[in-house]
Amino acid sequence: MSAAASSAASPASSANPSASAAPPPARLLHATVSVGDTLPELAYPVTATTVVLGALASRDWRPMHHDKDFAVERNGTRDIFLNTPNQAAWFERFVTDWTGPYGRLQRMTFRMLGSIFPGDTMVFRGVVTETGVDETGCGWVAIDISVSVDDDPKTTCKARVALPVTEDDNPWERKGDRWLP
Repeated sequence: MSAAASSAASPASSANPSASAAPPPARLLHATVSVGDTLPELAYPVTATTVVLGALASRDWRPMHHDKDFAVERNGTRDIFLNTPNQAAWFERFVTDWTGPYGRLQRMTFRMLGSIFPGDTMVFRGVVTETGVDETGCGWVAIDISVSVDDDPKTTCKARVALPVTEDDNPWERKGDRWLP
């Protein structure tokens, strides 16, 4: 490996040549997950930039997601607010932060109960509600998730994700008859 490739692969090694790269995180396996397990909480302070960049990334040009005057005067809200695709992306991040790169999201449905504005801190919480292995040997986990602001639920979500059943399993490699979402 070239020196450039080596430093690109390990930022720590470029800052400190004697530092070794951190070992990869342990793979979350289906057998280590039980009904009732809670996912690590994720808290994130929302800024106007959070709202606007999420709207732009999803090509949502509606002004209530970037124009405060429009949001307040025409929509009757206190400020611009997170759009639906932005919230979906945050739910996906929350789930995949927990599963790691081998978790494969199969389904996600959510219900928005209130708006999330700049200045809010959104807090994601999740609990495992079901686990199982299908006839192909794929491990599945169902999760109930909520995002709250000041303990007031703003959106609830149900997700289903495939997890590896062994160290050698990778749900992303399942295709055809081996992938039955």
